[in-house]
Amino acid sequence: MSVQVHRSTAEALAHWFDTALGQYVLERERAYYDRVVADIFGYNALQFGSAQIDLLRTSRIPSRWCVGSAGPIALETDFRDLPIAANSIDLVVLPHVLEFTDDPHQILREVVRVLVPEGQVVISGFNPWSLLGLKRIMPSARTQIPWRGRFIKLPQLKDWLSLLSFDVIGGRMHGYVPPFSTEQWLRRFHFLDDAGDRWWPFAGGIYLLQAVKRVRGMRVITPSWRPALATGGNVVALRRVRGRAMAARESTQKR
Repeated sequence: MSVQVHRSTAEALAHWFDTALGQYVLERERAYYDRVVADIFGYNALQFGSAQIDLLRTSRIPSRWCVGSAGPIALETDFRDLPIAANSIDLVVLPHVLEFTDDPHQILREVVRVLVPEGQVVISGFNPWSLLGLKRIMPSARTQIPWRGRFIKLPQLKDWLSLLSFDVIGGRMHGYVPPFSTEQWLRRFHFLDDAGDRWWPFAGGIYLLQAVKRVRGMRVITPSWRPALATGGNVVALRRVRGRAMAARESTQKR
């Protein structure tokens, strides 16, 4: 996919998020991103695309960048070949990136390359097994954003992440309302959001995933704290107490 095609798709997606249905989806995605990224720490964070929407606004990571090929971005580049050092990023967010590229695997490989061990990625995508996803079968929608994208099944995405040594540690579905184009009809069916979470959680219009990069064989080193035992107001090292007990036991055995 050329940069020019990517640019036009990104602009079209930005316009779609300004519609009533787009705002409905965006409101739910933002709530999830705001909650999740606030608890991820580090030094550097990247947002791929959707530069008009700041999905890192609640992050406490000091250095936050947006990369892409359209909009007010910090770095204009191809997602498949990032000019970023390996093992240098603590957090990556991918808002509807994978379904609008012809090489989602390469983008995920770049994500795992730039992330530090135990770094995290947060992904949002359109669910093909939903009322929103089923609209793609309508001939009039096949050429429109977002339905002309290649929607990725959630189990398939989880398999890709697993093959790249990611562990999925969180996620949820959102958006059970039919894809109406007017705010009035969307409001009328808001009750389906609560019902969907309870009765058909697999059929939300969008899914959000949080995954962590694992490095097999790596052991996280933690501080070595020596436990202590408080006796009569004095703190005595537990290993000293154990040593005295062993010495006493040996003396008894010799007798």
